[in-house]
Amino acid sequence: MTQYTIDKTLDARGLACPMPSVKTALTLEQMEFGQVLEVLTDDPVSKRDLPVWAQSTGNELLEVKEDADRTIKIYLRKA
Repeated sequence: MTQYTIDKTLDARGLACPMPSVKTALTLEQMEFGQVLEVLTDDPVSKRDLPVWAQSTGNELLEVKEDADRTIKIYLRKA
């Protein structure tokens, strides 16, 4: 596993698709190149959509984890 420092956390739990992706895009716009965003979501669609979105926008997907409480943690590096 790659080591990285989380610069910002976006809590998108309770939001349905496409809002986690929209909020992720808006949050990353305000971040510096190379910074890492942790996205917390409970929308299972985000587990598929956010990695695809990251690839299409050139941002780097670092990791996707799912906790026992069904919170999905997605880590992205701003490109």
